[in-house]
Amino acid sequence: MDMKTKMIWMDGKFVRWHNAKVHILTHAIHYGSAVFEGIHSYKTENGTAIFRLEDHISRLFTSANAMGMKLKFSKQQLKKSILKLVKANKMEDAYIRPIAYYGYGNIGVYPKNVPTNIALITVPWEHYYSKNLRIKTSRYTRHSEKETVYGTKISGNYANSILAMHEARKHGFDEALMLDDDGFVAEGPAENFFAVKNKRLATPNSRSALPGITRKTILEISKDLGIKAYEKKITLNEAKNADELFFCGTATEIAPITYVDNKKIGSGKAGETTTNIKSAYSDIVRGKTRKYEKWLTYAD
Repeated sequence: MDMKTKMIWMDGKFVRWHNAKVHILTHAIHYGSAVFEGIHSYKTENGTAIFRLEDHISRLFTSANAMGMKLKFSKQQLKKSILKLVKANKMEDAYIRPIAYYGYGNIGVYPKNVPTNIALITVPWEHYYSKNLRIKTSRYTRHSEKETVYGTKISGNYANSILAMHEARKHGFDEALMLDDDGFVAEGPAENFFAVKNKRLATPNSRSALPGITRKTILEISKDLGIKAYEKKITLNEAKNADELFFCGTATEIAPITYVDNKKIGSGKAGETTTNIKSAYSDIVRGKTRKYEKWLTYAD
């Protein structure tokens, strides 16, 4: 897929794709001192709709605050700018990446007198995974809240994810499964995790897992599907003996997991509960379920 689009928004200005550059001394390049969001827009009968925009922008500000960043733009200004960028790039199914970062300044770790910059990017986006997943339990544990700020998306934290992904793919797996410091299941490198047992849905309550917006959505819509859903500690053994497993996230959406460490999950195919949730989620983000229209912000 050609990711290039016409325009990128940087600090209040629309710039051409090839002109969206930063200095090599940008603090975030050296220390991962950036915060970001992943937001999804979808083609609907009523035009392009952005899913849960308000929730994503609110979390961006929470993450920025954790890093001591003072953003130059308000939540409302950023939301309006995202809508303008989506229209300018004629996006339908797209991935939207707001990122705030410590920019050009001193080379020390502490960003004293280093300005905060912010950019918005949109790229065409269809599906992150187009097959059922085989995943490997990683030897790298997920960050605990003693090491980072719970509930934030700080760029530097994802070096941990890259290590786990390299390990999994080196051994022929599609993705990694990451445990917390206590040995309980946390999440994937960039996805939340769900397990189905006897048609009941569980997701880890580990403080090492990001309380994701897609995860929150699934917990909410499960009630309408007649599925009992809850948070709990999940052991690796419980995960391997579940009837169904899946990852979820803004980019991932709903991705069935059919093998963990070469242990087949259920029938080795996407299960009924996973399939029903995936279908319901697709209808919601594409504006086909009136009850959840409140989660859609239209660009047109």
